[in-house]
Amino acid sequence: MRHSDEIETPRGPARTVTDLPAVPVETLLVLGHGAGGAVDAPDLLAVRDAVVDAGVGVIRVTQPYRVAGRRAPAPAGHLDEAWRAVLAALRERHPTVSRWVVGGRSSGARVACRTAGAVGAAGIVALAFPLHPPGRPERSRADELTTGLPTLVVNGDRDPFGVPEPGPDVEVAIRPGERHDLRGNPAGTAEVVRDWLRTRGWTPA
Repeated sequence: MRHSDEIETPRGPARTVTDLPAVPVETLLVLGHGAGGAVDAPDLLAVRDAVVDAGVGVIRVTQPYRVAGRRAPAPAGHLDEAWRAVLAALRERHPTVSRWVVGGRSSGARVACRTAGAVGAAGIVALAFPLHPPGRPERSRADELTTGLPTLVVNGDRDPFGVPEPGPDVEVAIRPGERHDLRGNPAGTAEVVRDWLRTRGWTPA
């Protein structure tokens, strides 16, 4: 079942696309897009398909600046504020969901990491996490991954934004031959996400 809607935030309306499996949903995965991208990126669509087939609901969120037609990303604080408002509204809409997992690709992964504690997430799925700007490894964003929550990072080994190191709560899956867009084998990336959710017991038995 698919449903599209808009949610008002302090930064303007965000757009959500909800895909639910046929079974009752205990876990919902909420995904954000990259800085200049959209929620129809190949990896996001592949993850949606694999995860919904595994019995987990997926909600893809378009940030207000993209809904307004802008490609240049809003400041981080604005992104985080809008994301928190969307998650609050989604929790009201889905009161029976017991587990919320947040994530996204690139910029969306960063937003999910920065706000995971505030929105009460159980875990994080970070696709193509941009560890640093291309060619600037000294500007590391690794601290954004230290949330204390179970986190899956899926990055290509040819990503010019770098590849994070695993940590106590951070599992890193490196996709051979993939760059930042993870377009080479989206289905393979989606399998990694599905299997991680299944290993944690977050999919139906």
